Amino acid sequence: MAIKPILFNTEMVRAILDGRKSCTRRVVKPQPTARYGAQCIKPPYQSGDILYVRETWKRALNGYYYYEDWQRDDIADITKWKPSIHMPKEAARIWLKVTNVRVERLQDITSEQIYREGVEVEYPHVLNGEEKRYAFSTLWDSTIKKADLDRYGLDANPWVWVIEFEMCEKPEGV
Repeated sequence: MAIKPILFNTEMVRAILDGRKSCTRRVVKPQPTARYGAQCIKPPYQSGDILYVRETWKRALNGYYYYEDWQRDDIADITKWKPSIHMPKEAARIWLKVTNVRVERLQDITSEQIYREGVEVEYPHVLNGEEKRYAFSTLWDSTIKKADLDRYGLDANPWVWVIEFEMCEKPEGV
């Protein structure tokens, strides 16, 4: 078991905390070629790994950590918000245990998997499969740099790591 960081934006952090997100997809880099299949590339995580979620944060003057989904007006100090990439392990409030890792094409996602990705829609009970897929594609493409959409956007159908997880307690000694 390894302890590793993983980045999520504020919307996906909320989905994890709400119990709506138990799966994430990450682009396989470099993308496999016809000569070397995706199965030959080492996954970034293994089943049993513990992940700490990096999110936008700040350490207030009182020593407490705060996170971007909290009301900013409630924090009466002048410290600045820091990007998630710089979040130290000791500041993490969300811990995840990897339960499964596999590789697949992005467009192979099912309606159930779209739900597990934490995609939030206004009226989920009236959505058919295509509308759910559209909501997922909008979310996915928003996470890809515009210059990379032709390689990693939903329409490009890249190979992705499917990382399934469950929330867990912070490991002892961390």
